Order: sequence, then C-alpha cells, then structure tokens
Amino acid sequence: MILTRQQALDIFRRRVSTRYYDPARKISAEDFAAILDFGRLSPSSVGSEPWKFLVIQNQELREKIKPVAWGMQATIAEASHLVILLAKKHARYDSPFFSELMSRRGFTPEQRAAALERYRSFQIHDIAIADDERALFDWASKQSYIALANMLTGAAMLGIDSCAVEGMDYAAVEHILAQAGLLDPAEYGVSVAATFGYRARDIQPKPRRDAAETVVWVE
Repeated sequence: MILTRQQALDIFRRRVSTRYYDPARKISAEDFAAILDFGRLSPSSVGSEPWKFLVIQNQELREKIKPVAWGMQATIAEASHLVILLAKKHARYDSPFFSELMSRRGFTPEQRAAALERYRSFQIHDIAIADDERALFDWASKQSYIALANMLTGAAMLGIDSCAVEGMDYAAVEHILAQAGLLDPAEYGVSVAATFGYRARDIQPKPRRDAAETVVWVE
C-alpha cells in the first residue's frame, strides 16, 4: 500500500512529543516488533549500523533510571515501551567492528581492501574523526538518530505515540545499565532514548517555522 501525499503529511502532523501516556493501553508485541524493525532497517553511514536498542520493560529498572532522567520522569512509568538507543564506541575504519562489518557483507579480499581504503579516507580526510574518540562516538550517535526518527514516524503510522528523550544524566544512566549487565561502557554509550505508548490526552499541534524560513532552493 502506498500512502497519498496528504495521508503521509497527516501522519507527520499528528506525531507530536507525548508527555502523558495511558498506562492501561499497551502496544502489541507485533506492533512493537515492527517499530524496532523500522529502526533496524534504517540507513547508516557506510552501512555501519553502529547501534543497539535496549527495550527496558522491567519496572524496577525504570524506577532506578527515573531520578536521573528528568526528560521522562512524567512518562517512564506509564509508557508502554521504553527504548534506550546505544551508539558504538571506537568505530574506527581499522577496528574489529568494521572488520566484522566487511565479513558480514561477504567481501572478497579485493573488495575488502577497497572498502577499507574508502573508510580510511572517509574517516581521516573527509569527516576527520579517526583520531578523536569523542568525534567517533558522536558520529555513531548521529547514525542512531536516523534509526530513532524512523522508529518515531513508523510508530505514528501505526497510530502509536512517542517522545524522543535527551533529558538525562548520561553517565548515571550508563552506570545503571552497566550494573544491570546491559551495557559494556568500553564498547557502547547511551545516545538517546524514546518512550512509546498511547496519548492520555489531546495534544496541541506542534509549532513549526514556515517552509519559506527553512527551505532554500538553489537552481
């Protein structure tokens, strides 16, 4: 099924950050599996997929996170689902992470050598992040936001509400997840989170700048 232009725009207009969820309404397992696939199937720079999605359904763990996550203190208990997106650390072109990526693609030795040189040139010269661990992590985090956006919009297509969350003490959340055995801080870091569920009240349409203020055509 292909949506009409108006149907697609209506979905984008309806999707707004949800601050109050109906705790009695839960997302079906099938629908949430689709939301996770919207993220998993998202594009990423050089096809690297430098992300993991933690689905936090354990209420005791949510309560531990709540005091250090001010951006979802009002929703973390009521949301049907909570996802914390992790980004890969040390994702250099010559890392085991990229080696595994090339193996997964079934590259021949010649293709592998060509890809390695392309990734090396990209990270050293084009985007200049190869020798900066923070820049490498930020690059991986940028990829996770592509997955995040597709999960939020995909959820809206299913009639499911959501909210992206950056408001948290990242070090504290990572410590809690590490203590729970869900995060190896040497390999991954918290990038962003999102809550999902069904709104408990009407939400005002989101304000946006006019297209003329945002879009610049160059012809």
